[in-house]
Amino acid sequence: MPENDTTIELAVATPERELVHEPVSEIQIPALEGYMGVLPGHAPLVSILGTGALSYTAGGKKTYLAIQGGFVEVLPGRVRVLADIAEPGAGIDLGKARAQLAEAQARLATAEPEAGLAAVALAEARIAAASGG
Repeated sequence: MPENDTTIELAVATPERELVHEPVSEIQIPALEGYMGVLPGHAPLVSILGTGALSYTAGGKKTYLAIQGGFVEVLPGRVRVLADIAEPGAGIDLGKARAQLAEAQARLATAEPEAGLAAVALAEARIAAASGG
């Protein structure tokens, strides 16, 4: 449960592990059709996750995660993000992420453009998360 009515409990997990479980004051989530903001008191909803940089504020500090695929559930007092891929921005090597973006962009010219687009989106999310937005 949240600490008070100015926070909401955020849990972010992948099939492998839980990355976040803490009270936060706000969340920006990359949904399939664009970003959505969640504050304490938000109406309940379930949505499909897109690819992008999820951000949240806890204790006045903003933190970023690169996210791809999965679902988000917003309930009174808590938000659960069940992502296919989630990676803390602080742990991302920015140089490696930029190299992955260049490789993914090169894939777009091959016979697998959809795979290339997904790889470009994930590389861009990793760069955004590592760069702080």
